[in-house]
Amino acid sequence: MIDLRQIIEDTQESLDAASGPLPEALLALREQDIADVLNKLLCVDAAETMRRLPLAVAVHVCDQPTLRRRPTILEQLDPEIAAKILEDLSADERTAVIRGMSPYQQHRILPKVSDKVQREIKLLLQYPPRTAGGIMTTEFVSLQPAMSVEEALGAIKGYAADKETIYACYVLEEATGRLLGSVSLRDLVLADPASTVASIMRRKPLSVSAQQPQKEVAIKISKYNLLAIPVLETDGRVVGFVTVDDVIDVLVEEETERALRMGGVEPGALDLPYIATPFLTMVKKRATWLIVLFLGEMLTATAMGYFEDEIAKAVVLALFLPLIISSGGNSGSQATTLVIRAMALGEFTLADWWKIAWREVLAGLALGAILGLIGFARIAAWAPFTSVYGAHWLLVAVTVGLSLVGVVAWGTICGSMLPFILKRLGTDPATSSAPFVATLVDVTGLVIYFSVALVVMHGTIL
Repeated sequence: MIDLRQIIEDTQESLDAASGPLPEALLALREQDIADVLNKLLCVDAAETMRRLPLAVAVHVCDQPTLRRRPTILEQLDPEIAAKILEDLSADERTAVIRGMSPYQQHRILPKVSDKVQREIKLLLQYPPRTAGGIMTTEFVSLQPAMSVEEALGAIKGYAADKETIYACYVLEEATGRLLGSVSLRDLVLADPASTVASIMRRKPLSVSAQQPQKEVAIKISKYNLLAIPVLETDGRVVGFVTVDDVIDVLVEEETERALRMGGVEPGALDLPYIATPFLTMVKKRATWLIVLFLGEMLTATAMGYFEDEIAKAVVLALFLPLIISSGGNSGSQATTLVIRAMALGEFTLADWWKIAWREVLAGLALGAILGLIGFARIAAWAPFTSVYGAHWLLVAVTVGLSLVGVVAWGTICGSMLPFILKRLGTDPATSSAPFVATLVDVTGLVIYFSVALVVMHGTIL
């Protein structure tokens, strides 16, 4: 079993020795494990480790999407070394690294790479980062329909040393570069060597446009169990392809951001491991939403002030405030989590909002009724043994029961509809985090609770 902690300590000692060689145990690791080691080092130490690695190993390590701070690490290397690493990266990872660099560093490093790579970088940077064009690789195998299978296999052998993947080959119209079909390496190997590529290719294969959101690309690859999918320009030309490993990276990134937003934390807070994240950075990322939520909760105090007389007359009502408020917040958090997940999976569109609203209204009323009955039963069961609820304990029980129905139903409606509203406004639905929904429902829950109390208990305690 690999002891990464010991390897990290040995690596740190080697770096502290300035000219000491890197530990053999580090060099013996897989590239993915070396990336984990670099993630746990300070950025300056990670860059120094990268500089001391053999160039081939450094390239493979930098090609790992799990390596955090790649742009910053390369920026701290000599431009010539950084350029050599960039030169040998796969096109999609190279583009991701360069996007994260400052314009100054781009102008400092990019002139050092070959003209061919510079042209490729310019092509890919013209696409927005969260689109198919932004995550594609341009290193695909292209074949002509008139080729024989034997000729195609020979061409693939020539491609193999330079291409990221060769299992997906695309058949293009020679004059225009438009997509005619696709053929897998398996089909070529099993086919008659004398037959033509056109006779075995799959015509009209699935494809995506270069401007299509990466989320839609991920859904399509997942739905049809594809290993790769070609990316087309508006004129039908193939400009690259997206692989399943690119999609996995996209899903991990988006789910991480969604989880952070739903927890009320700004994305980017965990670019570093939790322990390695600077204290001030962690505070900054968490403070923004906490301030917003705190200001929102101030409305709760305002609402309670409005019902100050009612609370003074019926102090018993204050006993159930936490119960009422938390129930509404919990139901809203449940609803928003379910809706955001379904949105992410493409299970419905914005046009289906009314179906979701009606479903959640019924669910909210049912859930509220369940909690309301439990609340009523709790008060009724305890009333004979205590005087806390007073002589009008039955009215208190009815108030709590009806309030729970209203608050839980309202919380469910808010939690389910808020993601639709944010999506319609062009904002990430995950921004409707559980804390945000809970804060919203807290204020309205108080109004519902005391309004029900005024109606039910009018003429007695109130």
